[in-house]
Amino acid sequence: MPLHDIDACVFDAYGTLLDFNSAAAQAADVLGDRAAPLSELWRAKQVQYTWLRSLMDAYVPFWQVTGEALDFALDTLGIRTPGLRDRLMGLYRELAPFPDVVDTLTKLRGKGLRTAILTNGSQEMIDAGCRHAGIASLFDAILSVEDVGIYKPHPRVYQLAVDRLGVAAERIAFISSNGWDAAGAAQFGFQVVWCNRYAQRAERLPTPPAVEITTLRELALP
Repeated sequence: MPLHDIDACVFDAYGTLLDFNSAAAQAADVLGDRAAPLSELWRAKQVQYTWLRSLMDAYVPFWQVTGEALDFALDTLGIRTPGLRDRLMGLYRELAPFPDVVDTLTKLRGKGLRTAILTNGSQEMIDAGCRHAGIASLFDAILSVEDVGIYKPHPRVYQLAVDRLGVAAERIAFISSNGWDAAGAAQFGFQVVWCNRYAQRAERLPTPPAVEITTLRELALP
């Protein structure tokens, strides 16, 4: 693995540590075969809205963005089941961790590396998610874009990790399942690992990640 001289590992949360598809999957008793299409559209609009709001200088917390994206997805798919929106939003606060998360974080901390989350999620939202997933104690810091009022991949977001951890960018390994996030972090100056969980094609963006893996179990830092 070409990463070297790493002092801290900083992780994206949604899609990297927490499975955003698990919310709709847990409502499959109501959604049936619409669970996967809903989840896909919900996520796509959620990410799109963060980019658009950043460009528009119209930041609102990620919880609001998540609700607005869900409203769009439900409306587009013609799903109007009473109480379903509230149920799905509640489930988004209780996303399942991927099965490789706990072991990987435990091993990294055993190596003496500092660990952190850097997420678009609002602070209350990500804190609740980490508590539910049982991983909150495995991080030295859980950092939210709320503190800078703009979303990834703006450089101010990545600077948060440098400032809060007191570690130079080039000595931070940044791990994300989102290709666009990996590209933004690499452009900023992190040593980036793209955990390509979803077999996506490489983004056509500047500064590709240093390493591509498919699960966090492949993250073998010295």
